[in-house]
Amino acid sequence: MSTPLSRPSYAAVLRVPHARRTFSAALVGRLSYGTVSLALMLSVTRSTGSYAVAGLVMALFGATSVFLSPYRASLVDRHGPRRALLPMALLYAALLCVLAAACRPGTPEAVLAVTAGLAGACTPPLGPTMRAVWAELLPDRLLLQRAYSVDGVAEELLFVSGPLLVGGIVAVASPVVGVVLSAALVAAGTLAFVTSPATAALRPAGRGKSDGPAPGRGGPGQGRALLQPVVVAAGVGVSVSAVDLLVVAFAGERGLGDGTVAWVLAALSVGSAVGGLVNGAVAWSSPTRARLPFFAAGVGLCLAAAGLAPGLGTLVLAVMCAGLFVAPALTTAYLIADESVAPGFRVRAGAWCNTAVNAGMSAGAAVVGLLVERLPLPVCFAVAGAVAAAAALVPGYRRGAARPAAGAKGAAQPSSESSELPEPSSSES
Repeated sequence: MSTPLSRPSYAAVLRVPHARRTFSAALVGRLSYGTVSLALMLSVTRSTGSYAVAGLVMALFGATSVFLSPYRASLVDRHGPRRALLPMALLYAALLCVLAAACRPGTPEAVLAVTAGLAGACTPPLGPTMRAVWAELLPDRLLLQRAYSVDGVAEELLFVSGPLLVGGIVAVASPVVGVVLSAALVAAGTLAFVTSPATAALRPAGRGKSDGPAPGRGGPGQGRALLQPVVVAAGVGVSVSAVDLLVVAFAGERGLGDGTVAWVLAALSVGSAVGGLVNGAVAWSSPTRARLPFFAAGVGLCLAAAGLAPGLGTLVLAVMCAGLFVAPALTTAYLIADESVAPGFRVRAGAWCNTAVNAGMSAGAAVVGLLVERLPLPVCFAVAGAVAAAAALVPGYRRGAARPAAGAKGAAQPSSESSELPEPSSSES
């Protein structure tokens, strides 16, 4: 189902047969992830009157969602999107509706916590599955790079617009309406997604094939090949999540208003979106594994420089510069993950990167929260940046290779135009 194109572009990505329908359906489902957290937190807070209970419910919801993600992705790889993704999404939507109904005064806290944990455990991996579909649709690596860039920027916009949508809802209705809307979005989006011909052509690997190495495809080296993208994704997650609290502390030290924080964080998002689009538009001559350390180091150095900002203007500029490297780092990590595994492992590979980002963001918020009360703010910015910079030092290994894929003179290096491409199929969130 791929379309041979001599000059790949963003428009060319969406002209591929079934690409617009499949991508739009996935975005509808993924919008649920942008709305559910705020809607659920507000619903639990209002029904219980306790921030502690709301924090516990959200922690369980987030933990089961993040840490069971690779397992859920393995079900999609093994059984295919239609047999695994749709039941998962419908169960997730049903549990969100149960949570919405339970968010009323008098409901035992344990009921809310257990239901939230079960709902999080069923979160469908729409992001990793959409990226696996992109890889099936676009065996051309230049075109796939653009598709991943569009995907990453669109996902970032969903997480910006989702809370705004919930804000509009709570202005006229109860926040439980936002929870029900999240359920409806994920159910409708997933149903449209799995019925697309492009998604239907994502063939399940089967138990025997997915549990062992893929013959002739360098299976034994898959775990080592995934090390670099997963560690970099985690490092970038730590660094980016630290920005929220560090900017709040920066504004507090200088007596700036809360509105200042929003502008700085918006600059980070704008920088990331611009960086992602530029990265996708460039026909890189260097291998993906050589570019990834550069992007991770860029995030780290810019954040360290942000700690030296004398005022708001320079802080905004430094944070925006850091954002320029965020989306390229994550997009490149997903590209490496895709080229590091056999086709039957693609959803899992993307899910491991997703899990690493989310786990890194959770860890980063917790650690920086402790440091910011004990160390000068410039030092905290430097520590946050150092995590991404340190991740850049992780060597990149090609699947089946015994040496790093980048950095060693004469080593074989897979590039975005290398021969190790996803095998074309007759037909990925």
